Amino acid sequence: MAGIKALVGLSFSGAIGLTFLLLGCALEQYGVYWPLFVLIFYILSPVPTFISRRLSDDTDSSSNACRELAYFLTTGIVVSCFGLPIILARTSTIQWGACGLVMTGNAVIFLTIFGFFVVFGGGDDFSWEQW
Repeated sequence: MAGIKALVGLSFSGAIGLTFLLLGCALEQYGVYWPLFVLIFYILSPVPTFISRRLSDDTDSSSNACRELAYFLTTGIVVSCFGLPIILARTSTIQWGACGLVMTGNAVIFLTIFGFFVVFGGGDDFSWEQW
């Protein structure tokens, strides 16, 4: 039952994050939908970690090159996702208020993705592969 509660909580926080993103785009004073391009980063961010967990062995050694590369690529994707609204706001494509809402949505969504890996990423008896 704890897995169901975690899944519902992650779904709720994901919906909150997407609400902030859509508010940054659809409010009448902003009305520009360029910030929706961060959805691409949301989709791409867990891919390197999924690939590294699939390819690497789960020995608890000090370091694994495949996993370290995946962390590096994921960090680059996350930083790019936070940088895109700032670049758009600096070039006056979007307003700074929309940038703030998109950045808040980014933080919530990436914390949700991190929470997914914390809750369902371990080798416990309950994992995300059951879904």
